[in-house]
Amino acid sequence: MNLTTDPIPKLVRQLAIPAATGFFFSTMYNIVDTFYAGKLSSEALEALGYSFAVFFILTAVASGVGQGSTALISNLLGSKNSVGARLMSQQTIGFGILVGITISILGWLSCPFLFKQLRATGQAYELGLIYMNYILLGSPFFILQGVLNASLQSSGDTASFRNFLIAGFIANLVLDPWFMFGAFGVPAMGIKGVAIATAVIQVCGCIYLWIKVKKLDWRRGSTLAELQPRMEKWKEIIEQGFPASVNMLTVALGIFVINWFLSGFSKESIAGYIVATRIEQIVLVPTIGFNIAILSLVGQNNGAGRLDRVRESWSVSMKYGFFTMLCGGIALFFLRGPLMKIFTNDPEIIIHGKDYLVVASITLFAYVILFQTVFMLQGLKRPAYALWIGLYRQIVAPVSAFWFLGYYLGWRENGVWWGVFGVTWSAALFTLWYGGNILKKLEAMKALETK
Repeated sequence: MNLTTDPIPKLVRQLAIPAATGFFFSTMYNIVDTFYAGKLSSEALEALGYSFAVFFILTAVASGVGQGSTALISNLLGSKNSVGARLMSQQTIGFGILVGITISILGWLSCPFLFKQLRATGQAYELGLIYMNYILLGSPFFILQGVLNASLQSSGDTASFRNFLIAGFIANLVLDPWFMFGAFGVPAMGIKGVAIATAVIQVCGCIYLWIKVKKLDWRRGSTLAELQPRMEKWKEIIEQGFPASVNMLTVALGIFVINWFLSGFSKESIAGYIVATRIEQIVLVPTIGFNIAILSLVGQNNGAGRLDRVRESWSVSMKYGFFTMLCGGIALFFLRGPLMKIFTNDPEIIIHGKDYLVVASITLFAYVILFQTVFMLQGLKRPAYALWIGLYRQIVAPVSAFWFLGYYLGWRENGVWWGVFGVTWSAALFTLWYGGNILKKLEAMKALETK
């Protein structure tokens, strides 16, 4: 596979399908956690709802650092600088370990405060803290997983991470009930068992990904000395990864904002939202594959000076995304009731979840436009836009929209759902215009240079 010469449609499929398959199983992994938590108690399900926003902070940092690392390494590989790519790969590993340890410490200090801000009380509060305390033990491995995968993605290998995610899902199917309810000498640990199962799987995943990274041709000759911090390289990683991380972090803050507004209406709406978004995530899985494909393709082709292939990658990926989300939206609309009933029998939770999924079914393509354009900009080493659009989409606009629709107009939970629709589509359309303008300017500059 050559990302700078092979046909773009073929490359998009080759990169996106394994990535999407892997993230489907990653999403199913979370659904397994939600399913078994619901078997414990409604308080355990509620605790996962409170924990989700905090847990997302961890995954957001891992994703952001991974995206930034992919952009840097793929650009170096595209410019045929394998020595520079190897050094950058090593530097991202050292950087990722330090960030993971920092996240663990900050998480332990801040979780009680954050849960209280979400109005968590009683057993749900206690269970949420137990869950997060053990999840945070595995923070360094979450981050390390992201940077190891960056080296693989930059080389066009999305299959290795897929294999890990599939194996992790299967392991979780076994470990969740085993650790939660106890058997074969393992005591029943309840929700703590869910967290421990996740930490164990992440450690095993990092070992597997490290073995795959070591086998990359351009990584041959790497040394321990290259792991030592080099501030100029860390600066590059921060410049590329920080906006992407903050953009993802704003998603966590956005979940926090949604839960805060919903908590003013009913606890059932929070549970309905958590279950419904798990279902929505399954439908959105193909878009994740396209995001990864466009980041790798744009990164290498930008490094090679092939802006024509950058534009084609963006266009082809967007067309694939439209088709898949059209099909997904139709399925989501007509199957929303039966899908909600898989996870809960509570009629109020089901009603709130169904109402959200109606709106979600006509919002799906907005995510395609938004994310694929942001990932294209990331591959062009222009990550800052992600930060600003994330702040708008997750915090600034939602606070105003949810208050106006939910409280002022009295739409309550439906005000939150339709607020998500309006904010997402406005962000997507502006991002489409902005990304197109940036690409046009780069193409014009390239044309002047070649004259």
